[in-house]
Order: sequence, then C-alpha cells, then structure tokens
Amino acid sequence: MPSERFDFANVQGHRLAALLDNPAREPRAYALFAHCFTCGKELATARRIAEGLTGLGIGVLRFDFTGLGGSEGEFANTTFSSNVADLVAAADELRRRKRAPAILIGHSLGGAAVLAAAAAVAEARAVVTLGAPCDPAHVAGLFKDQVPEIAERGEVAVTLAGRQFRIRRAFLDDIAEQKLTERIASLRKALLVFHSPTDEIVGIENASRIFAAAKHPKSFVSLAGADHLLSQRSDAAYVANVIAAWAERYLEMPPARPQPTAGPGVLVRETRAGRFQQEITVGAHRFLADEPRDVGGLDSGPGPYDLVLAALGACTAMTLRLYAERKTLPLEQVTVHLTHAKIHAADCEACETKEGMLDRIERAITLAGPLDDEQRARLLEIADKCPVHRTLTSEIEIRTTERRD
Repeated sequence: MPSERFDFANVQGHRLAALLDNPAREPRAYALFAHCFTCGKELATARRIAEGLTGLGIGVLRFDFTGLGGSEGEFANTTFSSNVADLVAAADELRRRKRAPAILIGHSLGGAAVLAAAAAVAEARAVVTLGAPCDPAHVAGLFKDQVPEIAERGEVAVTLAGRQFRIRRAFLDDIAEQKLTERIASLRKALLVFHSPTDEIVGIENASRIFAAAKHPKSFVSLAGADHLLSQRSDAAYVANVIAAWAERYLEMPPARPQPTAGPGVLVRETRAGRFQQEITVGAHRFLADEPRDVGGLDSGPGPYDLVLAALGACTAMTLRLYAERKTLPLEQVTVHLTHAKIHAADCEACETKEGMLDRIERAITLAGPLDDEQRARLLEIADKCPVHRTLTSEIEIRTTERRD
C-alpha cells in the first residue's frame, strides 16, 4: 500500500501535516512516532525507523508538531503540553482512519511527550523512547545562556541547529511544571528505552532515571556508538528490528506473515512507498532497493546498478578468498571498489562494438597482506574468473513471462 499524506486538526484548530507509512500488506499494528524538538516528520531518523517498521508489517504515522514542517500555527505559541495534545489528536486521527496506535514511539523530547501522552491513548500497549530526557526542562539547556533574557523579555529568538526559533516564557513555565516521573510511574504499559551511552545531547543518566521510575514490564537497550540523531542508517534499522520483535510480546499482533518467495530465486515487489521503492526477498533475507531523491526516489536503498556492482564486488572478494585459502596465500583482507558509467564505444580499444554507448565497470581491488608480486598478479587474474564476472561478460538470455498469483 502506498504512503498516505493528509492533514488533521489539533485542539486549536490548526491543520497538522501527517504521513502514514503503510506496509505492503495489511498492517499487523500501527505505531505513532513523535519527532524531536524543532525537528519534523521528514527527519532521517524518523523516516528510516518508519521504513524498517513497515518492512516488518507495522504501519507508522508521523506528523509535524504545531508550527513545524508543513503544519500550521506559530512555533512560538507552542509548549510541551501543546505537543502532548498534538500527539493525542494524531492518535485520534489514526483511530478514525485505520486503528488506534498500539505503539507510541518518541525521539528525544518526543520521547518525553509520548510518556506524557500515553495515558490518554488507551489502546496503546507499548511505549518506546529514543534518547529521551527524563524531564522536559532538559531542553532549556539547548539555549541556557538565553533563559534569563527569555524570562525577562517574555520572548527571544534562539538559534538551534542553525535555524532561528522564537521561545516564549510560557514554554519555560510549562516545562518547569511537568512531573514526568510521576506519569512514568503510573504508565501501566510496556516500556522500551533506547539510549546511547555516548549521546552528547541527552546524557545516558536520563535513560537511567526513566527506567528507574517505570514499573515492569520495562526494557533497556544500549545504542552503543550511536549519536543522538541516530545518523547511521544501521542504527535506525537496528531500532526498528528490536521494536518489532519486542512489541510482539506485549501486543495482540498476528505473527509476521511469511514473505512470498520465488522458490530458489529472487522476488522483487513494489512497496508503493514513493515512486521507485522495491522490497527484495531472497530466501529469509529482505531489503529495499530505491533511487536517489534527486531523481524522485526516497533513497531508502541501493539502486539497480548499485546492486549489480555489489554482486560483482561480493563475488570477486569471495572468489579471491577461496583461492587464497586453497593456495595458502597470506591474504589478510580483500576490498573491492566499483563504479559504473556509460562510455562511447569508440573509446574502448578492447571492445568489439565500435559505435554507440557501452557500459563500463571500473573495479579496483585492494589486497592486504604480505603477498609478493607474483601472488598479487595471480589474484588479479583470478578476480576475472569469479562467476558473476563471467556472467556479466558472457551472452545472457533473459526470458520474460507473466506470473499470475
């Protein structure tokens, strides 16, 4: 099913911009995602986690809080309490359109917001926080040097992540009045706390306080090596996988449906998320293929030619490893770098075709280890004998038929 974009009204009557990411099949459950302070639903962290969850059968609604992204209203008029109210309104809209969210997920201040909003979403059985502060007042530390001026003047423009936002005294008063630990203690929902011990924006001690305040069932997962924004795609994918596996214990979700396969082959299916995104199933393995954003894709996975290069590179390295082991060569590591380009046939002296354009793959191989010149030369010869290399350089017949499920 394709992703759905729509607006919904919050309690002030402002239209909030939302994006519902749907799995390719009927969702096992729905999750509601709350982004970080001054961020938005298009943040890479939110997008990548949503992609991971939809791939595992969980629909995800993400939206822009009042005054951010595509949503109406003035950011200066918002408070932590208004963010919580926006979350409840989003849950109400998801309930009206599909089903109420069974999982509430919040990143950074959004994590504090889902903890505060959880009691108002009765159907939510599980709450997940990512790098969340234990006290909303923590966010004032981002502009601590201007807090006295805000208190005195009532409103001041502050710079956060290179952008200017107007912060009012009402915002500071509101976060100072929050008693989040009391709400955590009375959560009565399963809680999963993610936090990086090297988070430089929200310290790991916040996770400890959230975890200590909560009653069981509760779980903690350390995101060792991750930054606050989970900038590495692998970190977001890991989070999505853990959430899906953990949630099964607490939600009445149908088990994940076995993925259709094409027997011993590869199955490629449109996800209808964006123009080009494809879900690729190879046995028990699943991943996405896509195109870059500058050509209309979501950049959620490698492109078709990237996959071709990856196949050649992987086959090359595997072939060299097998040969080195068989000949007991001191090959410590193989690294293969590949690029693809279109060239004029006239520029290829070794090619039979002399007119039009040809495909050229440049393959640079790094051989680490105490190898002599003869061994290195032989390994480069063996690289040309990898099965994928032979396939790409031989005549190939591709037969196309229609398959009706």
